[in-house]
Amino acid sequence: MAHETAHTALARTVADLLPQARTELAELVGFASVADETQFPKSECEAAASWIADALRTEGFTEVETLETPDGTQSVYGLLPGPAGAPTVLLYAHYDVQPPLDEEAWLSPPFTLTERDGRWYGRGAADCKGGLIMHLLALRALRANGGVPVTVKVIVEGSEEQATSGLEEYAQAHPELLRADTIVIGDSGNFRAGLPTVTSVLRGMTVLRLKVDTLAGNLHSGQFGGAAPDALAALIRTLGSLHADDGSSTVDGLDADTVWDGLQYDEKQFRADAKVLDGVELVGGGTVADRIWARPSVTVLGIDCPPIVGATPSVQATAAALVSLRVPPGIDATEATERLADHLRAHVPWGARAEIERQGQGQPFRADTGSPAYTAMASAMREAYDGVEMAVAGQGGSIPLCNTLAALYPDAEILLTGLSEPQAQIHAVNESVSPQELERMSVAEALFLQRLAARS
Repeated sequence: MAHETAHTALARTVADLLPQARTELAELVGFASVADETQFPKSECEAAASWIADALRTEGFTEVETLETPDGTQSVYGLLPGPAGAPTVLLYAHYDVQPPLDEEAWLSPPFTLTERDGRWYGRGAADCKGGLIMHLLALRALRANGGVPVTVKVIVEGSEEQATSGLEEYAQAHPELLRADTIVIGDSGNFRAGLPTVTSVLRGMTVLRLKVDTLAGNLHSGQFGGAAPDALAALIRTLGSLHADDGSSTVDGLDADTVWDGLQYDEKQFRADAKVLDGVELVGGGTVADRIWARPSVTVLGIDCPPIVGATPSVQATAAALVSLRVPPGIDATEATERLADHLRAHVPWGARAEIERQGQGQPFRADTGSPAYTAMASAMREAYDGVEMAVAGQGGSIPLCNTLAALYPDAEILLTGLSEPQAQIHAVNESVSPQELERMSVAEALFLQRLAARS
C-alpha cells in the first residue's frame, strides 16, 4: 500500500508538471544544436548547453559545470547532494541532435515543438532532449514528495550523435567526475509505446569516409567515356560489394550469422514501424531481431557526386561516400573498423586510388540485466505502467559512452531507458515524443530512485 501511495503522489505531481515540461522542451528543441559547424553554427550548441546549465542551477544543483571536451564541444555536468550515506546515481542525456534532413518533408518546422495527433513533434523531442526533461520531471516529483533520496549527478553530452568521443575522452581524463553506484542512460526507449522496456545491448558503430580518384580531372563522356575509368562508377561498384543479393551486410571477415535469443520483433510490426512500402522486401536473413540487434549492418550515409540538377556529360574524376557499420556485442569496434577499411580497399576496381578516413567509432555494449538495479527498475516500471511487466530488448543504435563508463566504473549498475519508441522516428523527418510516455517514464524513474535509496 505504501508503494501505491507513493506512486499516486508522484504520478499526480508529474501530471501537474507536464505543461511546464512541454514549455521547456519547446525551448530546448528551438536550439538547432547539431554538433557539426559545417551545417549549423556552433553558437546553437553553446546556447543549448547554457540553457541546461541554468536549468540545473534552478533545480538546486550545487555544482554545475560546462565542460570543454577534447572534440571542441561542450557537455554539462551537475551535482545534487543527497542524504548522508545515500547511493549516487548518474543520469545521462545528450542535447546534440541529428540534422533535420529534408526540412520540406517535415509537416512542421523541425526546430519548433508542434503538437499534432497527441504527440509533440520536433528534432530532438525524443532523442534526446526529451530524455533530459524526463530526468528533470522525476527529480521535481521527488522533491515535491519528501525530497530526492539519492545523490544525483547529471551529465548532458554535446556530441553523442557525431560519435567524436569528446565526453568519453574527458571522462577518462577525469575518472572521479562521473563515478556513481548506478547509471541511468536516458537515450534508449520502449519496444513499443505502452510497454516499459530496458535495453540490454547496443550495437557499436564505426564511420569511414571513402574517396575514390581515377583521373586528373573530369572528362567529356563522349570523347573519353568507355575507356576512361569513372570514379563514381568505381565507387558504386565498391559500395555494392557491401551487401549480398538478399541485402545482408557482407564485410569480409565479419561474422554475420549471430542469433538473438531474447524478445522477438514481429516482422509485420517491424514493417509498420519502419514504414516499409507495400511490395518492398525486408533485407537480410534470420529473424528481424537477429538482423537489427545481433548482426553487423552497413549503411551508406551519403555520397559526394554531382547532383542531377546541373550535371554535365562527364566522366567523373573523383567521388566519395560516408559508410557506417553497426557492430553487435562480441565484435570489437576497432577490429571491425579495420575489416571494413580492408574490405573497401580490396573491392575498389580498376586500380582506382582509394583514400579512407575514420570519422568516428564506438564500442558495442551489453548490460548486466541480472543486477539488483534491474529488479528495482522492473518494480518501478510495473507500477508506473499499471501492472505491465518490464520487457528487455536490444537496440541497434549506439551510445559510445556506455562502454567508457562500464570500464571506468566496473561495479556500477548501468541501465538504459528513454523515450525513443518506434513511433518517435528518431533521426528521421517528423521526429516526435509521446507526452504519455514522457509522463509514465518520469514516474518510473522517480519510483526507481526511491527504491534504490530504500535498498541501500
